[in-house]
Amino acid sequence: MLNVRCSKHMSDISKDLLKQLNPEQAKAAAIIDGPVLVFAGAGTGKTRVITFRIANMIRHGIKPENIAGMTFTNKAAQEMRERLDRLVNREDAKKVFLGTFHSFCCRVLRKDIKVLGFGNNFTIADDSDQSGVIKQAIIESGFDKTELSPEVCVSLISRAKGKMLAPQDVSRIAENDIEVKVGHVYDRYMQILQNQNMLDFDDLLLFTVKLWQEHPEILERYQEKYTYLLVDEYQDTNYLQFQLVKLLAGKRNNVCAVGDDDQSIYGWRGADMKNILDFPRHFPKSKEIKLEQNYRCTNNILKAANGVISKNTERCVKELWSKCGDGEKIRIVRAESDEDEARYVSEAIFNVIASDPGTQYRDFAILYRSNHQSRLFENSLRDSQIHYRIVGAKSFYERREIRDAIAYLKLAVNPKDDQSFLRILGVPPRGIGDKAIENLKKMQHISFMPFAELIGHEEFLKDLSGKAGSGARGMHATLNKWRGMFSEPGNLSDKALAYLKDLNFIEGILKLYKDREEAERRRDNIYELVNAIAYFEKSAGTPPTLLEFLEAYALYDDSDKVEEDEEKEKNAVTLMTVHAAKGLEFSYVFIPGMEHNIFPHERSVMEGSNEEERRLFYVALTRARKNVHLIHTRSRMRYGKTTIQRPSEFIYDIPDDVSEHVQSATAFKPMDDDELKDAWAALYAIGEKK
Repeated sequence: MLNVRCSKHMSDISKDLLKQLNPEQAKAAAIIDGPVLVFAGAGTGKTRVITFRIANMIRHGIKPENIAGMTFTNKAAQEMRERLDRLVNREDAKKVFLGTFHSFCCRVLRKDIKVLGFGNNFTIADDSDQSGVIKQAIIESGFDKTELSPEVCVSLISRAKGKMLAPQDVSRIAENDIEVKVGHVYDRYMQILQNQNMLDFDDLLLFTVKLWQEHPEILERYQEKYTYLLVDEYQDTNYLQFQLVKLLAGKRNNVCAVGDDDQSIYGWRGADMKNILDFPRHFPKSKEIKLEQNYRCTNNILKAANGVISKNTERCVKELWSKCGDGEKIRIVRAESDEDEARYVSEAIFNVIASDPGTQYRDFAILYRSNHQSRLFENSLRDSQIHYRIVGAKSFYERREIRDAIAYLKLAVNPKDDQSFLRILGVPPRGIGDKAIENLKKMQHISFMPFAELIGHEEFLKDLSGKAGSGARGMHATLNKWRGMFSEPGNLSDKALAYLKDLNFIEGILKLYKDREEAERRRDNIYELVNAIAYFEKSAGTPPTLLEFLEAYALYDDSDKVEEDEEKEKNAVTLMTVHAAKGLEFSYVFIPGMEHNIFPHERSVMEGSNEEERRLFYVALTRARKNVHLIHTRSRMRYGKTTIQRPSEFIYDIPDDVSEHVQSATAFKPMDDDELKDAWAALYAIGEKK
């Protein structure tokens, strides 16, 4: 049989494909077998490399269904999918798995989770569900919210799962009384989730790894299916994700990891940068390639970024460069106050727009270290009649009525989902009061039956009369009636609409709000959800099930919210945190609050390490294509008092030859050398005394 990968014809096609890449990109895309580590600096075309590499593999005869590409966001996966569609046969592109770690794990668990004691119709807990279960677990563990904060419990349990620690491990290695209590809450929390056939986001990863470790025959099946792995943003992987990749790679070790240690900014949520730095140790005989040619920024921006990040000790050394020319110098702006800082930004945006008619509001971004910094910029932009949008505001899927509708849909596929049941029991009002709900909970404590079943139980109904009794009976009957109808795929939007109407949910919305206009707007949002289900059906290819739609909804992430905001306001200045800006780019970037204890954040200053904060600043700088303004203030209102501020130490890391210092009062006029020297000396001295 002809070895397809060695055929001359295939080799010529491959060479033609790789000619579209620069030499280092081509080298990364050309290597097919064995472990490969690609250090892809900011703006160096990592997505392009990954998609061309997949195309090259397919052209060498590797079956597309044997290739899995793992990403961290739906947006990244979608972008890869669109690019791959242009490089290979569309049918082949469809067969490649391109998706988030969580969506990959959902696929695995839907098929095999029964061996871990869950039903394959499990639902995925959103933030509201998780909060409800945690509060229940705290109470049932004998504590109350004065002893344990639900938010602290969620955070510590998530960290424990990321390290594959069981509840008993958390209690055993606890360093204080709080952690001992969290261990008990964690144990009860997991019991409640299993009783409700529900998984949280961490469980999707944890149970997949656990499944493979405890059932090697299942792991082997996946190792035979996915023989080539590509991992995007490898620097952001945590311990669980690393274990997932290591297990799936097996003995073949055909792993291509692409990432940038200099952009590792999620240590606070469990990401371990050592995964990328230790890649050669984890995957012996790996090949290493650096991508340093940047396609986004000017060289002055890149020299500033290189100067900043070079001060970090734990990193792979890279020097980004560009063919985009030197461009404008970095503007380091001294403002008198935080109000002056906000005015400066608005005026600068106005000046650029006025001098360059081709520039639009969407070309500008204000990137701050913390969300609370946005207020004054909102005021100033509004006063200047400059359109703006804040990334991270409440999205469509976070609206109350949408969450209620989703809860109804979740109950239709998972009758054990008590969190969803409690959410919608009074929507619309059914006359079932707090006393009846308490009786329901007592019955469950004895019977272990789900609420959706108990609500139709005669023992519960005998104490209800009038509206409450008929409401409970009607709800129970309707849920039972529709449960079987959603088990079959097809006509999903029609069925969802009929189901919500049958439950009197859509018309019931009108009775919940006194303001008729608001009630109708919320009702219209429900109709828009039905539209979303119809669009999902249309794009699915084969008729989907309700469970598949709910899974897609649950895996909706922050990158989708950015896309949604962009659609809502296409020409507006963007306000967002630097963390949220990762992966994005703008022509003009303003980074305010460049002061000690703001950027770097005071927490990192107290802990004595600024390396991740410096990486965050590096990410902020490299979002800009043309120009960056770094703004610090002489004084700022903090904690209700005016305080004298000290410039951020990161400013001193920027080479003098690529920056210029200006004062907000004189717009873009630089200070002379003597003024600059005196100003910096005075500010530094005041800061030190403070």
